[in-house]
Amino acid sequence: MAGRGRREALQAGAEAEDFVAARLVAGGARVLARRWSGGGGELDLVVERAGRLRFVEVKARADDVLDPLEQITPAKQARLVGAARAWLRAHATAATEVAFLVAVVDLSAEPWQVSWVDDAFDVG
Repeated sequence: MAGRGRREALQAGAEAEDFVAARLVAGGARVLARRWSGGGGELDLVVERAGRLRFVEVKARADDVLDPLEQITPAKQARLVGAARAWLRAHATAATEVAFLVAVVDLSAEPWQVSWVDDAFDVG
């Protein structure tokens, strides 16, 4: 049963990423990458809008038991930063601003709701 729960969680995460991507595109952003791996980490989405580049971490939640932002530990942040730096080295960009955006998708709401945390953590 543990395998099934993991598969369901991965499926929900993928659907949440699709949902967030669609919301960002509807708001005028261009998706530059999805599930990009490199630099020791993975970026859920890389988007650009009006010269602003965002590395998007999508967190899906089905209840209030665990704060999704608490899941982005210092170790997870370090992996995201490593991946973002690798992405920047691999891709030319004219972005005037770069930051991390966390999108928290509430799967228990109907329709799903998204909370946005822009410039979510310090790169340091």
